[in-house]
Amino acid sequence: MLTFFGAWLGLVLLAMPVAFALGVVALGYLWLEGAAIIGAPQRLMAGVDSFTLLAVPFFILAGNLMNTSGVTDRIYDFCNAFVGHFRGGLGHVNVVGSVIFSGMSGSAVADAGGLGALEIKAMTKEGYPRDFAGALTAASCVVGPIIPPSIPLVLYAVIANVSVGRLFLGGILPGLVIGLCLMAWVWYVAGKRGFPRGRRFTWGERGRATARAIMPLLTPIIIMGGMFAGIFTATEAAAVAALYALVLGTIVYRELGWRDLVKVFRDSMNTTAVVGFIVAAATLFNWVLARERVPQQVAELLLGVTDNPLLMLLLINLLLLFLGMFMEALAIMVLTVPVLLPVINALGIDPVHFGLVLTLNLMIGLLTPPMGIGLFVVAKVGGIPLQQLIRAVAPFFVPLVGALVLITVFPQITLFLPNLVFGAR
Repeated sequence: MLTFFGAWLGLVLLAMPVAFALGVVALGYLWLEGAAIIGAPQRLMAGVDSFTLLAVPFFILAGNLMNTSGVTDRIYDFCNAFVGHFRGGLGHVNVVGSVIFSGMSGSAVADAGGLGALEIKAMTKEGYPRDFAGALTAASCVVGPIIPPSIPLVLYAVIANVSVGRLFLGGILPGLVIGLCLMAWVWYVAGKRGFPRGRRFTWGERGRATARAIMPLLTPIIIMGGMFAGIFTATEAAAVAALYALVLGTIVYRELGWRDLVKVFRDSMNTTAVVGFIVAAATLFNWVLARERVPQQVAELLLGVTDNPLLMLLLINLLLLFLGMFMEALAIMVLTVPVLLPVINALGIDPVHFGLVLTLNLMIGLLTPPMGIGLFVVAKVGGIPLQQLIRAVAPFFVPLVGALVLITVFPQITLFLPNLVFGAR
């Protein structure tokens, strides 16, 4: 098996796409072991043959539609009206904007690419250093997949066979904790560096800003309310979100023309294809792992180190943060979840709690070089040299890792709402 993993890692380091590397190594193993390769296509198809997984392309489409339909301006103005007068005002606007937008897109990259350019431009205009503005934008986009809807949480639900509803509810309070930690850090840095406050808006101005933003603000309410009222499933909620975003962009705001729609649908199809290919290839790869009893061996190894649930989660945090430096988040999830689940179950750790801890680790990985996709996106939209952005992002690991520790050590932050609505497991 070491040769097996070494071959896969070697192909990834040679810049082969993750999905291709997974598939090639798995097929190579089956051929060398004399197993029936003819069954591989069926296993590939089985990996993506999931009703729940259909939510992913719809959430991807909804996020892309929101990014191109004039929603970001309205969200930004709304946040500025309510928190722009705090010390480090536009920094707080940046964080709150990401928290709100996360309830619409479910994607960290969509958050960074959508609000990022607007936030960096506004902060720079008010005298904030461009690298600080970019670093805060990158850090705040971490909250995107934590607060529902969330594409990574949908994928985790499929892999771990966990309720999407419990995961979505479980992400609300952790997302708010991350936002508060980032705002506390902005307040601290603003005091040290003398960042400006914005003007205090009147309640009339706040009312007008709310009226302009009310339609996008209803998105998470429609999604979550419909799900928990039993009107539609998580997958149907994703379709409703995409349709709602389409109506906003084409009929309500009239920001989307035919050319825009063609580009949005093409980009969404490309992203969906990448996700689907990775999931399918990982299914075959994980079948090979199961055939070699790798999950059981890893469980025995880790349980031999400690049987304390908290210490185990902290060890897993370190492992995931390390992997996040070199691998894409989705690839880490589809590879590690099947291996780590036996450990989690053996120690009685709630899989919903573990899912949120895992996802937050992977989102922090978006900011760690050399594979930090979030860094590349923000550097591009903000016109910031990558090396400069990396240095500026480093201090933001303090609030992000602090939030991770809080969410890891206190599982009730995650489990309070799911247990309240659905009952304790």
